[in-house]
Amino acid sequence: MRIGIDFDNTIVSYDALFHKIAIEKQIIPKSIPKNKIAIRNYLRSAGQEDFWTLMQGEAYGLRMNEAIPYDGVISFMRNMRSQGFQLNIISHKTKYPFAGPSYDLHAAATKWIYDYIIDQGINLNQKAEIFFESTKEDKIYRIGKLECDIFIDDLPEILLMPGFRKKTRRILFDPEMEHQEAQTNMEKANSWNAIEKLILNG
Repeated sequence: MRIGIDFDNTIVSYDALFHKIAIEKQIIPKSIPKNKIAIRNYLRSAGQEDFWTLMQGEAYGLRMNEAIPYDGVISFMRNMRSQGFQLNIISHKTKYPFAGPSYDLHAAATKWIYDYIIDQGINLNQKAEIFFESTKEDKIYRIGKLECDIFIDDLPEILLMPGFRKKTRRILFDPEMEHQEAQTNMEKANSWNAIEKLILNG
C-alpha cells in the first residue's frame, strides 16, 4: 500500500519560524501567536502583504532548515515503513519564490528532508519517492500516476480538485481545526497520531 504525503504545512511546521522572522523584522507585535495563519492575517490587515510574500521566500529557502517537523510525523513515517507501507512525498512547490532573492526552494526542501527524515533512519529515494511539482495540476497527476492508496494534505482544495484519483483515500491534516465545515470524500485528523490510527484501523 502506498501513502502519499504533502510536504509544506503537513510534514513541516513553519509556525515558529514565521513568528521568529516577523519578530526579527519588527513587523508584528509580540502578542501575535506563533501561528502562520495569524501572522499572515495580521500583515494583510495592516496592508503589509508584500512582507508576507517576502517572508515565504526566506522561510522556504534561506532559513528552511530552521523549520521543524510536526509532532509525531517522523514516528508515523517510521512506523508505516516498518509495516510495509510505501511512502512518497508529493509537494506543489515552485522552484523559486514569487518575490525577493531567488532561493532554490527545491534544494532547500531536499536538504531538509535529508536532515530531518533520512538522517532519522527513514530512507527515501530522491528520484523515486520525493516529488516537487510546479503546479497543483501536476501534483494531482503525480498522485494518480503513482496510484497512491492514501494521500494526506493540509489543503481541502487539493483533496477536492478535479482529476484527483477516485480510488485514493483522502485524509485532511488539520492541526488547528480550521476546516470545520463538512467536506465530502475525505477524513480529517488534527495530529499524526490520529492519522496513524485512522490508517491502521482501516
